[in-house]
Amino acid sequence: MAAELDGPRIEPRAGAAQQLIVFLHGYGADGNDLIEIGRAWQAQLPNAAFVSPHAPHPCGQAPTGREWFPLTFRDPNERWTGVNAAAPMLNGFLDAELTRRKLPASALALVGFSQGTMMALHVGLRRAAAPAAIVGSSGMLVTPPEADAEKFAGEIRSRPPVLLIHGDRDELIPAEALFHAGQALAALDVPAEWHLSSGIGHGIDQEGLRHGGEFLVKSLKSVRPR
Repeated sequence: MAAELDGPRIEPRAGAAQQLIVFLHGYGADGNDLIEIGRAWQAQLPNAAFVSPHAPHPCGQAPTGREWFPLTFRDPNERWTGVNAAAPMLNGFLDAELTRRKLPASALALVGFSQGTMMALHVGLRRAAAPAAIVGSSGMLVTPPEADAEKFAGEIRSRPPVLLIHGDRDELIPAEALFHAGQALAALDVPAEWHLSSGIGHGIDQEGLRHGGEFLVKSLKSVRPR
């Protein structure tokens, strides 16, 4: 399954990678949408490799874009169904990338935007070994239908530090999603911080990028170069 995901990469400034940062793009975009953030962060994270896989499916509403899972907004449970369906392929990709670079699972960080944030939180909190960090922008924590709510906490296998970033004028996923996610993560004993970008819609501003980069530097400090 891992071979089905691929996308643009940025190699470390020198030598073999000591950390792996994986970008997960939003609905209707592709891996090229976020990879340049890696160049912006490279000065702070010179030992990191960056990869931004294209989501597995052509987007139903964007002719050249991709999607992790379909969104019709007709089924209230489609996000929950979608993250669960897409998780095995993404996990396979992450495992393969870590193996290829001979890195431990603790050297991994996930950075998501919108639908990619949904995937980063869903997968990152369920990996057997916790990632070093998760940074999620303009997204949400996808929770199960009420009938399955009691099983939710039991699915959480790792508790990496999480940073949530959101624009206070987001018209697609309202900023309330940040606070709902923060409360849910706190209830799961997942350490979470957040940053609300003033005057920003469904996107990431320079302040959000700065916070994300600094958070990764702090979280990856313990992943020592060999």
